[in-house]
Amino acid sequence: MNDSSGTPAGTPVRLTKTAQRAGCAAKHPPGYLLPLLKNLPPVTDPRVLVGSNTADDAAVIRLSPDRALVFTTDFFTPIVDDAFDFGQVAAANALSDVYAMGGVPISALGIVGFPDHDLSPDLLAEILRGGALKAKEAGIDVVGGHTIKTDEPIYGLAVVGEVHPDRIVSNAGAKVGDVLVLTKPLGIGIIATANKNDVDHLHAMPEAIRLMTTLNRAACDAMLEVGVHAATDITGFGLLGHLRNVCAASGVSAVVYADRVPVLAAARTYVAEGVAPGGTHANWRFLADWATYAADVTKDEQLLLADAQTSGGLLIALPADRAGALVAALERHGAPCAAIVGGIVAGPPGRMTVVRGN
Repeated sequence: MNDSSGTPAGTPVRLTKTAQRAGCAAKHPPGYLLPLLKNLPPVTDPRVLVGSNTADDAAVIRLSPDRALVFTTDFFTPIVDDAFDFGQVAAANALSDVYAMGGVPISALGIVGFPDHDLSPDLLAEILRGGALKAKEAGIDVVGGHTIKTDEPIYGLAVVGEVHPDRIVSNAGAKVGDVLVLTKPLGIGIIATANKNDVDHLHAMPEAIRLMTTLNRAACDAMLEVGVHAATDITGFGLLGHLRNVCAASGVSAVVYADRVPVLAAARTYVAEGVAPGGTHANWRFLADWATYAADVTKDEQLLLADAQTSGGLLIALPADRAGALVAALERHGAPCAAIVGGIVAGPPGRMTVVRGN
């Protein structure tokens, strides 16, 4: 006899089997979302230092001359099978928005949707415990939240942080001549899809979970130590999708070196086998209007650059003469990687060219 998720009674529930889409790949793609945002009334509150107009990672509101509030929310369906891991990944992903702005988290609220008629409340308890402990790792508490009944599990956080108004790291500050540095490898969405579809024959999911549960605090500390022009975290729109937002907000173009972008080895294998989430394909289609690829950049490589990440790394733009210092600082602080993957160039806002850098 099976439960409603298709799992034989008495065996552990695989949460990825309870949802149609996984993690940030469940986000509406930019081609769907961005036109909708244009219909919203403009933000006119003079206290708003960063709002929705630049598609940044979090909003920033000035409280006083030397204090500003950073706040954001992020939630999704399970990208991993284990409930505790799900809570950890979702919390790390939500906290990442504050780190991407150069902020320090202060507190968080939980956001929960749970099918209590199908799944045991013990699973929800483990999700909440995972999220609470990841928040503790970031130095904060989950102080409350809200739950509703849903057909699929949903979990995330609304996070509040703080930043000095003069030290905000937005996605709108990239300058011509900057280099681009990435702090986590790509391929998480592809590996998670392989796991969900029972084709993770390289057993890559544990490494993907390790990366997704790694806070971007080390990357934030490193970029604040060195001083940077702009940053964003790489999540559901993929590397190129989020870089497009940086370039559009900053009024610049970019070049990306496909062979210098760190990618999980298993993801290269799986995408060659035809495995990629729907969100990744939607990103790739959207990017047709924004990215130009050299003839020797394959479709598989393009998909990897568009792969819908969950709790991915930071993409940082900074002056070329500080790039070495940032790489050293990232290594010293313990970021998963520190790779120079491209640069900012003059050109139409939002446009990108993908070439080989060797």
